[in-house]
Amino acid sequence: MNEPLSAYELAQANIGRLKFPLESAELKDFVDALDPVNATSDSAEGFVWRLQSDTGNATDVPVLGDDWLIINMSVWRDTNALTAFMYQGQHRELLARRRDWFERVREAMAVLWWVPAGHRPTVAEAEERLLHLRAHGPTQYAFTLRTSFPAQGAEPVAVDVPEDLGCSV
Repeated sequence: MNEPLSAYELAQANIGRLKFPLESAELKDFVDALDPVNATSDSAEGFVWRLQSDTGNATDVPVLGDDWLIINMSVWRDTNALTAFMYQGQHRELLARRRDWFERVREAMAVLWWVPAGHRPTVAEAEERLLHLRAHGPTQYAFTLRTSFPAQGAEPVAVDVPEDLGCSV
């Protein structure tokens, strides 16, 4: 018997390779915006949870064994809630400036996957899902906003993502 869609929530991880050290003047605007953007996400419709360390963000959480990478990981009700947050307000403004702060990387740096409601994914899970996406492309196991899959497993669902912003850092 299939569980209802509400039995699942959408996990997302987005990894970025910094151009400069976090404490540098070049990243000041980015770092200064972290707390306000996180506060906005925490109160956004459909937001469930986000990864954070004692700093209140996740910039000091190790990912893929590379000190120049930072991770953003969160759980949302569904792709619509995540997309609504990503492409509006201050987050949209920061997303438009991502090339000022992050290196352009050819391989996938963002991944989505469904988790049982109440599950909080680990960085190891995110790394494994991202590596799977890189190796196999979008599947129900690991996918993107552009090629999204419903929790119950069906054909890919096209999501309208603005071309000027993309869906990775």
